[in-house]
Formats: sequence, structure tokens, C-alpha cells
Amino acid sequence: MAHEELHLNLRNLSLEDYSQLKHLMNRVYDDIGGSWPKTTIDALVEQFPDGQICIEESGELVAVALTVCVKYDRFSNPHTYDDLIMKNEKIRHDKDGDSLYGLDVFIHPDYRGYRLGRRLYEARKELCRSMNLRAILAGGRIPNYSKYSDQYKPEEYIERVNRREIYDPILTFQLANDFQVTRLMRKYLPEDEKSLGYATLLEWRNILFAPPSSILQVKKTQVRMGAVQWQMREFSSVEEVLRQVEYFVDALSDYKSDFALFPEFFNAPLMGLTDQIDQTRAIRFLAGFTEQFRDQMSDMAVSYNINIITGSMPLIENDRAYNISYLCHRDGRVDEQRKIHITPHERRDWVIEGGDKFEVFDTDAGRVAIMICYDIEFPELGRIAALKEVDIICVPFWTDTKNGYLRVRHCAQARAIENECYVVITGSVGNLPKVENLDIQYAQSSVFSPSDFAFPHDAVLAETTPNTEMVMFSDLDLEKLTLIRNEGAVTNLKDRRTDLYTLKTV
Repeated sequence: MAHEELHLNLRNLSLEDYSQLKHLMNRVYDDIGGSWPKTTIDALVEQFPDGQICIEESGELVAVALTVCVKYDRFSNPHTYDDLIMKNEKIRHDKDGDSLYGLDVFIHPDYRGYRLGRRLYEARKELCRSMNLRAILAGGRIPNYSKYSDQYKPEEYIERVNRREIYDPILTFQLANDFQVTRLMRKYLPEDEKSLGYATLLEWRNILFAPPSSILQVKKTQVRMGAVQWQMREFSSVEEVLRQVEYFVDALSDYKSDFALFPEFFNAPLMGLTDQIDQTRAIRFLAGFTEQFRDQMSDMAVSYNINIITGSMPLIENDRAYNISYLCHRDGRVDEQRKIHITPHERRDWVIEGGDKFEVFDTDAGRVAIMICYDIEFPELGRIAALKEVDIICVPFWTDTKNGYLRVRHCAQARAIENECYVVITGSVGNLPKVENLDIQYAQSSVFSPSDFAFPHDAVLAETTPNTEMVMFSDLDLEKLTLIRNEGAVTNLKDRRTDLYTLKTV
């Protein structure tokens, strides 16, 4: 039949479908007993109607998937087909089960080649996700094994099918639909002579499964990121800077942002209050305010119910200078991240040293890493963050020229793609002629995503107007990250060649 002549309809089975279903099962399973009795099918439809899925073509049943709910802990272990069927030939359906069990999928021989099985499997996966179930389990026959049993043990046969050296009509199909073989089961269906009674225990995991928990304990999957593109201006006091900070925190909070991200060295205009001849002394003067900024911005995080990433500031510890960012949680906790890679300018003019510890922080709105400006240009840090299951990388930066800015931007976008996460960058703008080394700024703050169908075509979720003071908002869907890492067009993290290279940290 030509494709243009098909009129396919995916729907749930009804009690009235039995006569057609019986005819189809008898045709497909003439070697293992044919169709199930009407009472069995009626019970399935009545107990779990959503799990019984079929495809009809011009009113004729041509493909069917039969499904029940089971307990994962029981049926993820070896079992037989009889464990699913009671003496009266009714199928065991556990309405409180946490997983689906694929009883059967069968296709009319004349309609094989139209990928109807894939449609049924996708419908099952959507059902599993919508019901927030843990997995889909199935016992899979291996009907071609009898042809190879004198050459291979069943485990060897399965491995060769997995490597596509042997074709098996059921196992090859299951593997192509993202199912994993977890066990070999013996005497699963003894009358299945083609499989010699063997079967594979197959599993498809619902990566979006969330175990039942208190509503207050559920972490957000929809996160609103707010960032400040900060105007460098003269300030006469620390209090004046903090009033400007609070203005932006208040504004971002009003729009229900989960985060407020500030730029690197956003409070640097305060160096204009001291002598600019000695740059080392000027940066240490600025560091004298860091504790006050940290404490007051932490108070703002609690008061305005928003997590604040404080850009970065200089810190003096044991007479050594560092460039540090604080993550002020809205529950009052404070984490810190020191800049790891120090630019030649920071090292030469301010004698700043690099930190030696890199963290990914748990927040109530995802797992967050902070890479201060130059750090984002080193792919190793992004990969470490990815291995620690980062969701969002925040990059407070300061750049004076457009080419400097573009280094940060292009590297940030690369980190988002290769590590399958969101990357947010924000910087400062304007001129500051009275502060040495900070006289000009260039910035266009942006939010980058992985590059796949679930995201914008250019992988840019939001960006500001260049060189203009403003705030930026972007809504980040953390569930999309979970999906792309497992089912994306490409899966960068899964496909790393760890047999050839590894990343080690000291």
C-alpha cells in the first residue's frame, strides 16, 4: 500500500475491538497459541484503559500495544510470563504500580515497514511520563535465537544483536527504541520454541520521574534568571552603591526572578575614592568593603526572596588578593567561588592570585556554578561542572573592548553546547575616566542554551542591548536539559570517549 493511501489513527482500545484484535493476534501468534480470550482483553481495557493503545487504518485494527502497571522492585528482577497471568487468564494490573509493563506489541504483517511499532512505543513513553512512572519494563522474546543456538550462548547472541552482527526482529527493534537489556531470563515463555524459552528483561527509564514528596520539598524545574547589565558611574560612598544594588534586586524580585546576577568588579568605581597612583593599594582599598557588600547583599537575598550572585569583588586573605564571587541564597546561606584563572592584567596591576577550589552549588532552583570572566575561556572548568551535574553556569564578566567581550561570549556559548547546560553572562557598561584600568567598558549580556530542537535556533535565549544599562530576564526549563542529555539529536556528555581521555582534578 502506498503511503499516501494510509489513513492511520492512534487511539485507545475499546471493548468493541475484540473481534478484530482476536483475528490480528491469531495471525501474528499462530506459533504460540494465538489470541487471548475476550475476558482477558476486557479486563485490561476496564482496569487500565490508557495503557491499551492501538492504531487503525480506515477502521481496521493494524497494530496494538497492551500494557499494565507493576511494581518496579518486583518486575525489574527475573520473572516469567506466568507471573503476570492469574489462573483465570486475567493479567495482573497493579493500580498502585510505579512502572509500566509492556505485555505485547503486535503489527499486522501487511503493515510492517511503516514504523507503527515506533509510534506505539512513543505513545507508551508519553504515558509513562504523564503518569510520572519510574520506567517501562518488558520481557522480550528472541525468536531468531534458535537459528544460532548451536553457535552462541544466549548472552553471546544478545551481545551480537546489540552490535548489529545479527538481526533479531524483536530485540533489534527494542534496542532501536532506547530500551536496555538488564537481564537474561530463562523459561520466560517455555512454549516459545523459537526463543528456546529465553527472553531479555528490557527497561526504558523515565528520566523525568520524580519520586513522590512534599510539595515544599520539590525543586523548581522552571527557573527565572535575572541579570543586571550595570552602568559604571562615579559613586561617593559604599552606601550609594548598595542603594543602586538594592534598586536592581527589588526590580528583579518584583518580576519573580529566582536569581539576580551582577557583573565582575561592579563596585570598582569606589576605587575612585582613593589614590590611583598605586594600583595594588587601590585594589586593596576596594577589598576593604567586600565583607560589607557580602553581608548586605545576603540580607537583600533573604528580604527580597531571591538568590543573589554578587558579581565579583577583591578579597584579601593572609595578605594575598583574590577575585571572589558570593552566592547569597534566599534562605540565608552564603557560598563563595574564587576566580580560578587570573588575567595578565589582574596579575600584573593588582597582584591577584587564582583560587584552587571549584564548586557546583545546590540551590532551590537548580545546580549552579560560577565562572568569573576569564574562567569561562577554559573548557576544563565547564566539563568539571558538567560532571557535577550543573544546570546553570553564571559568568559575571568585565571587558573593556568588543574583542575581549567576544572571547567571553563565544566561549560561553561553546560551554553551553558541549556541556548541555545554560550559561548566563553579564557585564558592565559605560565610562569611568577617574579609575585607572577601568576607564571603558563593553558588554552585551546574554543567556545561552544547548543547540537542539527544544531551544531557539541560534541557541540564544535572551540578550540585552549592547552598552546600555538594563536588566535581563530569561525563563530556563531544567527538564529540557534532562531530555537533551538523554534523548537529544546529539548527546555530547554521553558520547565522550572516556576510553581515550579523562579529566582529572587535584
